[in-house]
Amino acid sequence: MSEITLTPRAAKRINEIMGAEPPGSSLRISVNGGGCSGFSYAFDIARSREAQDVAIERDGATVIVDPVSLEYMSGSTIDFVNDLIGQSFKIENPLATASCGCGTSFSL
Repeated sequence: MSEITLTPRAAKRINEIMGAEPPGSSLRISVNGGGCSGFSYAFDIARSREAQDVAIERDGATVIVDPVSLEYMSGSTIDFVNDLIGQSFKIENPLATASCGCGTSFSL
C-alpha cells in the first residue's frame, strides 16, 4: 500500500484551520459510500484518534485516516487549491477511475 502525501499548501492550510481548534485537533479525511460518482470524501475536525488510525504529518499539520478509507486512498496526494471557483482541499487519487466536477466524489 502506497503512502498518502500531503503538499506544503495543504499543510499550511490545515495549520491555519487548526489554529482555531483545541490543541491536539487534526483533520480527519474519510471515504464514504455515496456521492454522484459512488464514493465521496468527508473532511472533519478530529479531537481524538482511534488506535488503528494512520496519521500523515507534514510541517506540523496532521491528517488522520481510518484503515478502511486508507485502502481507497492509497497513493493519493492531498493538496489545497485556491482558484476561481473557490478554495478547497483536492485529493489526487490514482485509484479513482472517474470523479465528479466538484472533486469530492469518485469511483473506482
